[in-house]
Amino acid sequence: MPTVRPFHRADRDQLTDLINLHIAAVVPGVSVSVNTVLSALERQPDEFITDPWVAERVTLVAEARRHVVAAAHLLRYRADAEVGADYRGTGEVTWFVSRPGASFLPDADKAAELLMNACLAQLARWDVRVRHADGALPAPGVYGVPHAWPHIRAVYENAGFRHTGDTEVLLIGRVADLPQPRHRAGVRVERTLGGCGTRLTAYGADGDPLGHVEVDTSIARPERHTRAAGLADIGDLVVVRENEGWEEWLLGQAADWLRWCGTERILAYEDANDQEAIDRLNGLGFQELTRTDRGWRHGPMNVHEPVSE
Repeated sequence: MPTVRPFHRADRDQLTDLINLHIAAVVPGVSVSVNTVLSALERQPDEFITDPWVAERVTLVAEARRHVVAAAHLLRYRADAEVGADYRGTGEVTWFVSRPGASFLPDADKAAELLMNACLAQLARWDVRVRHADGALPAPGVYGVPHAWPHIRAVYENAGFRHTGDTEVLLIGRVADLPQPRHRAGVRVERTLGGCGTRLTAYGADGDPLGHVEVDTSIARPERHTRAAGLADIGDLVVVRENEGWEEWLLGQAADWLRWCGTERILAYEDANDQEAIDRLNGLGFQELTRTDRGWRHGPMNVHEPVSE
């Protein structure tokens, strides 16, 4: 019979292997180091707004035949006025990973069930106002519950979690396939630091901005990601005038910069309901990797509504 217990440091290699199996099913060629996993259990530095609101963190593992076959990381957010209203007094299964049942791991499904029961028991002990769930692993492009993880979706749904948020499409493109940079008379490009990375802004002859694109080339920091070299993502893409080719032109400028950075692949994200935007990216060299469902909530939807400010 599988057993559930708190994470021990001696589990770090098996836990990292399990996490990397889930990452690899979403974004090709990406994996994280043991150091990345251990650091993420202590804090989430990228979540600089919400991470300071966390009051407690718990990591649980399910062990079968002396092997870690499932794991989960839970957070409890403080209930004081400093915490955002939607997070105040809530609890979250930040991620849940498990090996699908197989002939050589006949106890895997039972282990996942026992682990989820332990997660719900921990949330109950915390007496949180609302129970949320996600699949945010410490790797680029891995969040929500990706459609590449049907076994995790089944665990969540069987436990009473329901998808209440949006669905996003994760796309990937080869930088070599992106548009080539083209000259436009009277247009200049200015490179600055943007909110999501390096910003390339196009200005017309009158000095007014025509649009901008931001690319983040730091998502593959070597101390965090051992196999994500040459990967970047689009943090923002805005054009002032639609249907004049500026989106393609800006991507061409970004691609030129990314080639100088040694970047080979680039990620993009779109709302699944915005088919026009998805089609545009498909036409510019991107293809769909997966879809991911963000925002999971446990229990009846008409109770424990967010508190007011």
